[in-house]
Amino acid sequence: MSKRTSLLSILAVLGLWSAAQPAYSQALVPHVLQLDPDKLEQQGLGLAQEAAQLAQFQQFELALPRAQLATQLVPDNAQVWSLLGSLHLQLGDNDEGIRALRRAQILDRENSAVLFALGSAYFRQQQYSESVRYLQSGLAIEPNLPGARFDLGNAHYMQGQFAEAIAEYEKAMELESEFWPAVNNIGLVLYEQGDIEGAVAKWQEAVDIANEEAEPQLAIAVALYARGDREQALRMGEAALRIDDRYGDPEFLRENLWGDRLMAKAEEFLSLPRIRETIAQTSGATTAE
Repeated sequence: MSKRTSLLSILAVLGLWSAAQPAYSQALVPHVLQLDPDKLEQQGLGLAQEAAQLAQFQQFELALPRAQLATQLVPDNAQVWSLLGSLHLQLGDNDEGIRALRRAQILDRENSAVLFALGSAYFRQQQYSESVRYLQSGLAIEPNLPGARFDLGNAHYMQGQFAEAIAEYEKAMELESEFWPAVNNIGLVLYEQGDIEGAVAKWQEAVDIANEEAEPQLAIAVALYARGDREQALRMGEAALRIDDRYGDPEFLRENLWGDRLMAKAEEFLSLPRIRETIAQTSGATTAE
């Protein structure tokens, strides 16, 4: 279709080509739809609420287009942009998630939840210094969130800032004494520093807090194996993998911040025939379920 034809079609739709009308007809006056801003805002907030409800049921793909439309209808609402950013992050689109969250931050610079979300997003992007910056900004507003302290500890840890990482994990524990991941990750830091006994003590402390969690039990098993306590290590490793067979995947261990020193021993441990058999059995049971 030529540009001229397209223009004529548009003019026809708008009723602006009065010269082509029959002589007995009144000239058509184009009608411009008047939109009610209050109704648009109400519709946008309604869509955002629907998206949030869908997200609660982990229906992120259904929630996303509703949140996207909501940002068009209420473009100055920080909460709506924050919701959109969170949905993008849930679906693995970190770049779009960061863009939406940055828009939310511009609209509401004192929103600690947005700052924490940006810290997590940059952590996923392995931009750890940016992660630290946003997490610290959020904690300056709301300092007593153990999860945010834990995230900040992780960002320090990934930069090799071990003392800072342990300090944040300890603050998380001060805020929530049963927060076993913080204790567990102190063990990860200590192991990378060469303090094997200190690491095992922390992992045992994590087990005492949450004995149904696989990670600290497997970490102890790997440390025992490296120390030569083979039979005890195998028993404990098998028990841990029966709790959660995902820890039999080295990539999953790296995602949970197991460092190079510990991973070298973990991969050796996971390759043992008895452990491989346990992983095969537990994976088969999960598939059958």
